Amino acid sequence: MTTLATAPDTLTRDALTVLQPGFVGTTAPDWLLRRIGEGLSSVGLFGRNIVAPGQLAALTARLRAEREDVLVAIDEEGGDVTRLEVREGSSFPGNYALGTVDDVELTRAVARELGRRLAECGVDLNWAPSADVNSNADNPVIGVRSFGADPGLVARHTVAYVDGLQSVGVAACTKHFPGHGDTNVDSHHALPRIDVDLDTLHARELAPFRAAIAAGTKAVMSAHILLSALDPDRPATLSPQILTGLLRRELGFQGLIVTDGMEMQAISSTYGIERGSVLAIAAGADAICVGGGLADEDTVLRLRDALVNAVRTGELPEERLADAAARVRALAAWTQAHRARGVSGPGAAQQEGTAPGTEVGLVAARRALEVTAGERAHEPLTTAPYVASFTPVANFAVGDETPWGIAAELERLLPGTTTGSYGAEASVDAVLAAAGDRRVVAVVRDAHRHPWMAGALDALVAARPDTVVVEMGLNESPPRGALHIATHGAARVCGRAAAEVIAGR
Repeated sequence: MTTLATAPDTLTRDALTVLQPGFVGTTAPDWLLRRIGEGLSSVGLFGRNIVAPGQLAALTARLRAEREDVLVAIDEEGGDVTRLEVREGSSFPGNYALGTVDDVELTRAVARELGRRLAECGVDLNWAPSADVNSNADNPVIGVRSFGADPGLVARHTVAYVDGLQSVGVAACTKHFPGHGDTNVDSHHALPRIDVDLDTLHARELAPFRAAIAAGTKAVMSAHILLSALDPDRPATLSPQILTGLLRRELGFQGLIVTDGMEMQAISSTYGIERGSVLAIAAGADAICVGGGLADEDTVLRLRDALVNAVRTGELPEERLADAAARVRALAAWTQAHRARGVSGPGAAQQEGTAPGTEVGLVAARRALEVTAGERAHEPLTTAPYVASFTPVANFAVGDETPWGIAAELERLLPGTTTGSYGAEASVDAVLAAAGDRRVVAVVRDAHRHPWMAGALDALVAARPDTVVVEMGLNESPPRGALHIATHGAARVCGRAAAEVIAGR
């Protein structure tokens, strides 16, 4: 039960303003429209809200009919993490592929085209790019979402990505501050801890964020991670030392600080989402992201009331909440001004020096391939193969609703291609029986992190040395098979690029 009167006062409007909630469905529910009318300034979109560009454009137009300056946010990284193309796979490779190519103009072109598509659909805040330095190859949640393990490479591609998005009026939200790369725990499930010294943090984790701030990123997303050298007690999202002391004062960031999803277990299981949200705003955050898992009106009202009550009891200074709300409105004004100018103009449809905008994702995916021939001579396949996909459990950020692999693309090139999916109990005998006398294409994802997968792959290659292996995660394992193709990501275009090589097209 809520405690506030229906008519929203300034305090209540400010509390609504700092929330970035989600909802269920492909049309805006009445409760969401009503709360926008009362002061809610942002809405977060997820894959469940999107079926087609036209539907998305109609949805965002309906939101803006209620409030013209509402911020519409999305978690669209391209690559493995896509919401625009959640049911078919992304037209753009992710960060790891772009970092592998290491052409900042290509990265800028990809981000610009992705941003143009978002802007055309009415989305103006993208919770991307990931600026995490993936220094731990066993990281279960970042991996191919990172440009790589080298801070300098990550920094220059983060800048290019920010430039590309913001050149078409879509605000970038550089994440996950102060760096989620050196973890072996997924913060969706527990609280990761990084125990390195300050010199390492400044030289490695913070380098891409410094570069993004210098490049003018409009927003930064905090990470639910504990960095003992900066704050031994509270995760970054709830830490005044990290958000206000480090990000605001030391690094000089004046834009919007957005939290990662507050329902993630790293926060919710210890603090709860209400107290966690109060602590985050008090620590220096300006916007509370919630809605990946909790996407209903009650969640919005609980967080609104928690913030208002914290001000009334003196736990949260009223001026801190007002400052956070003002930063949300400032970003909304920036995006509204860009939206008024439109996304057309020189360069909007053509990425100068690279490729036409609509094809730049495929161009990038092709350039990112690393192809290694085995000891046996490999000839392009001319008959339909059997694709054995060794499938790990998807992390929450990627989700399990987005297809991945190469079977669909091989079927297009080699009609009759069939496929099977194999998990941790995979039997190589079952793969061989299903394949019969057809060539086997084995598809893996982060084989170095999954002993069962590596073992199954070794056994398969031993039994069938002409097996083609496609690695669609981090390329950390030694090449195997008659042909080994590293795609550096599992986006649909990565699968298409690999299929073209296998079929000699």
